Amino acid sequence: MLTFQERVLKRSFDIFFSLIGILVFAPVILVAWLVASIETCSNGLFRQVRIGKDGKPFVVYKIKTMKPQKAPGSTVTTAYDSRITKSGAFFRKTKIDELPQLFNVLFGQMSFVGPRPDVPGFADKLEGDDRIVLSVRPGITGPASLKYRNEELLLAQQADPERYNREVIWPDKVRINKAYVKSWSLKKDIDYLIQTVTGRSNE
Repeated sequence: MLTFQERVLKRSFDIFFSLIGILVFAPVILVAWLVASIETCSNGLFRQVRIGKDGKPFVVYKIKTMKPQKAPGSTVTTAYDSRITKSGAFFRKTKIDELPQLFNVLFGQMSFVGPRPDVPGFADKLEGDDRIVLSVRPGITGPASLKYRNEELLLAQQADPERYNREVIWPDKVRINKAYVKSWSLKKDIDYLIQTVTGRSNE
């Protein structure tokens, strides 16, 4: 568990750099939103309920990269999902679709680094010692995200992507995220951010 001083330090880092990020990337976010709106013939901003700190739900923001579904479908997306638009494939590859989450960070719903926020039915079902994962804000990136940066390609190779995610990937993410919380340091957070930008991983 993070101490009070560590929480203040982490939150101060998030506020300062999310403000800078929003100022720097505002034009990119606007252009991406316009392109996504045109290609999907809908609002180019994707909003979805995710599970946050202490198991509380919040709305995450992303640039829309998939065509709207007429009916509820799988919560798992593979690299070859036919719903992904042409611009969406580019946005997902470059992580431009994640930029609106800078507002989630500024609003205190997310952090730059932490466990990725999942849809209801995963993190909110954690029990016992595993619930330590919920003691921190979910992140845009983190050690589990870095290990599974090619998660969509991995899922595309599975006969049953949802089952593989539930029985293999998710438990491993929980293990990684528990270790992250128990050994947190700002230095490690900065290193995870550098790994995310440079495309390398120490996991």
